[in-house]
Parts: sequence; structure tokens; C-alpha cells
Amino acid sequence: MPAAAPQSPSPKPQLKKVSGVVIPHSPKWYQRLAALVIWLVASLIYLTVRYRLHDPHGTLDVTKSKQSILCTWHNRITLCVKLYFKFIHAKTQAPGMCGLVSASRDGALLSAIFERFGVQPVRGSSSRRGAQALRELSTWAERGYDLAITPDGPRGPRYVVADGAIALAQLTGLPLVAGVHNLNWKITLKSWDRLQIPLPFARCELVMGRIIHVPRELTPEQRETIRLQLQNEMLALTKD
Repeated sequence: MPAAAPQSPSPKPQLKKVSGVVIPHSPKWYQRLAALVIWLVASLIYLTVRYRLHDPHGTLDVTKSKQSILCTWHNRITLCVKLYFKFIHAKTQAPGMCGLVSASRDGALLSAIFERFGVQPVRGSSSRRGAQALRELSTWAERGYDLAITPDGPRGPRYVVADGAIALAQLTGLPLVAGVHNLNWKITLKSWDRLQIPLPFARCELVMGRIIHVPRELTPEQRETIRLQLQNEMLALTKD
């Protein structure tokens, strides 16, 4: 799924500002071409993958016909959209999914890929366009969409939940739902997040976690408790 707020982002070119509004980097023509190629290759691989859903707490039954903020690790984004439409979308009956993607140049490619798969990208992170992105995500939530976020993205540390997911839940009133898939056959890149790319005919199991409700008003101590709760819930679902 898409990216949340990084703890210590690396330097990036300054984003353009117009009347105080930060404009995210738009996909260039070559990024849109790359997105098309990635979409074609990924779609072929997805046809060969064997999928299984494991929902021990009946989370999807509880959230049926309701919206939620879906949380997965940044290194699982390659299959998150496929799994959403295969297992979750039909049960929630939402019009679709809206995902948070970094406003950086790298995020422009990911946003073009998400658009190919039918996901509405919203661009931003804690260091770039964070407040604007939260407002845009809230608008999509009001339209009935599910929201998606990678709480340890876009720059890590890996498997450490940042505050972005908590802030989004406070703003929208939607519950947080962890969903982590595990692959038996994959390529693991040497990126900061150890991005996982499924190989043809891999077995993929999506494991759903418990629902986490976030009050609109939180003390710093309560916020940290919920952050750790989400982080521990996701780590419990993760098998690397």
C-alpha cells in the first residue's frame, strides 16, 4: 500500500509552492511509460500467484459495509492493491481505495502505477505536504472510499510505525485495520524497506489483524500507546 510519514527523510529537491500550497511532483512521460510496463508485468505475475486469506478475528466481517484505514508495511506495496480488490473491496462495498503516496519524484512513479490499478493516489508525507494530504484523504473518506497507508513509509525505519496513521484516524474517525501478506517465493531488494517482489506461482497469504479505534482527542501518552499497539499488531502478522 502507499506511504506514511518518515522519521528522518533524506534531502530531496524542494517542491514547488503556489500561493503557499505545495504542489507534488507529477509523473513525467517516462514514468507513465514505466508505470504501464510495470502494470503489464505485474498483472501477468498476479495471475499465477495462489492467494489465501487468513482472518482469525473476523475483522472483515465486522467492517463489512464500513470504511477503514488499511495499514500494511512499505515493503508489501507490490501486492497490496491486488489483495484489496480480491478480498476486501467486495465486503466493504466502498467505491474504491485512496492511498497516501510520497510527494517526491520517486512517489510520482508510484502514483502513476496506482492509477493504473484503479487506486486514487494522494500525495504527501510528514515532511512534504502532510497537512494538505490529510485534508485530501479526509475528503475521499467523506466520499465513501477506503483509505490506505504504509505507516513506516516512505523512508522508514522499516517496521516502525510513524504518527501519520494515528493522525489520519483521528481526523476521519475511521478505524485502523492492519493487513500484512506473506510470500513463500519472492525477490527481496536491498532497499531501506527490503521491498518484496512476488515471483510467478508464489503462495501469498493475507493475514488480517484486529480493528483499532482511535479517539479524536488523545494525550501524547495515549497516542504513543496506540502507535505501539498498531506496530505490535502488524509485527505479529509479519513473517520474513
